[in-house]
Amino acid sequence: MTSSPNRLKIAFIGTHGVGKTTLCYGLAARLKARDLSVEVVREVARRCPLPINQETGVAAQSWILHTQIAEEITAQALYPVVICDRSVLDNYVYMLLSAGPQDDLEPLLDAWLRSYGLLVHIPVVDTPSADGVRATDPVFQRAIDERLQSELEKRGLSVLPLSADARDGWIDVVEEEAYRLLQPPQMQLL
Repeated sequence: MTSSPNRLKIAFIGTHGVGKTTLCYGLAARLKARDLSVEVVREVARRCPLPINQETGVAAQSWILHTQIAEEITAQALYPVVICDRSVLDNYVYMLLSAGPQDDLEPLLDAWLRSYGLLVHIPVVDTPSADGVRATDPVFQRAIDERLQSELEKRGLSVLPLSADARDGWIDVVEEEAYRLLQPPQMQLL
């Protein structure tokens, strides 16, 4: 993962219904209060014109994946701090469960995953609630989460895992880590 002082791309990762969107906007507000210029890349799947959730397929997840990348490129061109409500890996996991690995997308996925300075994994705490878009089946929710964790391990990605037992402190943990990454390296004193 790459980042530089005062520039950082953060992605909240996890299955649907775990609180990624709430944390995105909470972190954005806190970082803005520290006088940082921040943009949030909203979840793309909600705008997908093709079927999602259990009915998804390669076309829908390809649309979501490529739209996610385009929106991240735009945000990074305009803002030094970008907070993403999902990463490209989240989107790819839905594709993996519906259609299996897509060899032609693997190089793009691997390259893009290196562009995140911080991946924050949000665990499943509750079953998903109905929001009119995302699936409410807890079995599907857990299947996504388990595959995501498997992909993180398989790809050797470093993540900041949030504890299911400490939900009230999640935003504090993420803010502290993000702010630490945004600080310039300290000069060595002679």
